[in-house]
Amino acid sequence: MRFNVQLPVLTALLMGSIGCGGGPTYAKVSGIVTVDAKPYKNAIVAFQPLGTQKNPSPGRGSTALTDENGQYTLMTDDGQIGAVVGKHRVRIQTKRDDPTAFFDPATGTPDRWESRGKKFQVDPIPLDWYSDQSNKEFDVPPGGTDKANFDIVGIKRK
Repeated sequence: MRFNVQLPVLTALLMGSIGCGGGPTYAKVSGIVTVDAKPYKNAIVAFQPLGTQKNPSPGRGSTALTDENGQYTLMTDDGQIGAVVGKHRVRIQTKRDDPTAFFDPATGTPDRWESRGKKFQVDPIPLDWYSDQSNKEFDVPPGGTDKANFDIVGIKRK
């Protein structure tokens, strides 16, 4: 009788540890962001897994902030280190503590503010890296990678 009770319990524990729930698989992802071949500090790097017909909701996106050497390691919003294994849309943009300090090269005007008497920085990261129309992709391998590097050709102010 004792064997019959323990076998289902052991089977349930084993299945739980294997992860038969079918949730997403994560792998550690890190790399370096450069702009014009120089490490870029304070860039927000975001990976969003792309759905497929077989798996339309592949899991959570992952983000990171680059350090002074342009280095980053992705993490999900619930604290999981890494990113879902598979293809991702990648977006990279400058972290803007003061959005009024940046010049928008696409419109020729500062973001949401009048320019009278103010000096503005040009955000060197082009719009195609962070807009909804971004077509930048990265395929996260099952074993993870420390080579998710992105070299961005920066925008110059005219």
